[in-house]
Amino acid sequence: MTSVFNILDNRIKELAVSRFEKPTYVQKLAIPKVLEGKNVLVIAETGSGKTESVMLGLFNKLIEKEHKPFALLYLTPMRALNRDLMDRLLWWCNKIGIDISVRHGDTTQYERKLQVEHPPHILISTPEQINAMLVGKRLREHLKNIKYIVIDEIHELVTSKRGVQLTLSLERLKKYCGNPQIIALSATVGSPKLAAKFIFSDQKHEIVKAISSKDIQLKIESPFPNKEDRLIAEKIFIGSSVVARLRKIYDSIKEHKTALTFTNTREAAEILSSRLRLLDEKFPHEIHHSSLSKEVRIKAEKEFKKEKLKALIATSSLELGIDIGSIEIVLQYMSPRQVTKITQRIGRSGHGVGRVSKGIIIASDGDDIFESAVIGRKALKGELEEVKIHENCWDVLTHQIIGILVENYKMYPKEVFETFKKAYPFRSIEENEFLTLLNFLANQLRLIYFDDEIKRSRKVFDYYFENLSVIPTQKKYKVIDTTANTFVGTLDEEFIASHGNTGSNFIVRG
Repeated sequence: MTSVFNILDNRIKELAVSRFEKPTYVQKLAIPKVLEGKNVLVIAETGSGKTESVMLGLFNKLIEKEHKPFALLYLTPMRALNRDLMDRLLWWCNKIGIDISVRHGDTTQYERKLQVEHPPHILISTPEQINAMLVGKRLREHLKNIKYIVIDEIHELVTSKRGVQLTLSLERLKKYCGNPQIIALSATVGSPKLAAKFIFSDQKHEIVKAISSKDIQLKIESPFPNKEDRLIAEKIFIGSSVVARLRKIYDSIKEHKTALTFTNTREAAEILSSRLRLLDEKFPHEIHHSSLSKEVRIKAEKEFKKEKLKALIATSSLELGIDIGSIEIVLQYMSPRQVTKITQRIGRSGHGVGRVSKGIIIASDGDDIFESAVIGRKALKGELEEVKIHENCWDVLTHQIIGILVENYKMYPKEVFETFKKAYPFRSIEENEFLTLLNFLANQLRLIYFDDEIKRSRKVFDYYFENLSVIPTQKKYKVIDTTANTFVGTLDEEFIASHGNTGSNFIVRG
């Protein structure tokens, strides 16, 4: 049978064969669609070569004819995923002579300046960065050249206001670059047709569903305390049932070369890590969540990848496709609450074609056992939750109206209305509703002037840049290790208000 790699340019073909030998299932289905220029939603399990299934075709297009940078915009929902993707794609780019760069909240001013003066062919970024770049005069000139957009981990965006914001900013972007080819990727999306409509709206598109019968082993366990557990419980002053669950996690990690343990909250991760240290203070593990500093998280990722650590205890910060090396088993401490979450998390183990994904949910009481069992059964059957999207989000629309005025100073209401109505979450908005919103922004918030035209006021700049992200902002307090003078992580304002007294003890980084 002819390999799908044969339809690629010889340079790309040789590199693909050196990496994969033969194409994976998703690559067989997706590569031809990408080469044909189709808008595609690609759904395939973690570790199936999904990223390369779209990037091989796009690399092919980038070297077939000369493209002005930026030619390709690659969006992921997390900065850590941006960094990981950069490392992953850099190998290919170096081999075929294509420039690539990352732009997100951690990018230095020096790097940002370089991207303006010497733009790369491929720019990896987060959805929020589109809003920041659209109002930059020189950056807009580069955005006009975009021919391809890849949106990774689309399931993370479809159900949130971040996704709504993305659909609107894409409509703004299209006013400069026309209609680029858009490709969305996901391992776990419950309503593929709705997710595709969300991103592509009324544009022609196809769905490539390449879910092969991957072997998944999932157990639900709730260990009973034994005599040893009761003795340990008395020694470290916690309940014997808690010790039994800790022992199960501890033993499961020791039985495997590497393990990833997920909790539902940062607090639970910190407590679990600290209690594991009480069981064995030399136990080689680290903790990973969004309140820890970037340096701490990257150090933990690298040490785990080098197998200096046996385990990482994490929240959703490691749920997505960040490469942290080979994982033999995934443990979930208490019910994950969602089928999509446990499917995504267990997919981190046995990360590769033909490998087995192994997972254990450590449940607590009867309710938790029952819920975990139902979620586990649904996960094994592939019965994911249906997607629910946010529609007609006036706060998000307000920000985008302000953004389009930051770009243009003044515009006709009908033109703005017709631009944003193309976005799927706003397909049902009526023009009179839109005009009511403009009157509110003019008369109550005084952000704009509105008669026959919409004009910006001086207040729009502060409003726009203070609200670039729809992720709720919360005041953070830095935690510094005074012995090494290093930044460890942050504490939320709520925690400080409740517990921030002089002399208080708290756990950070386990």
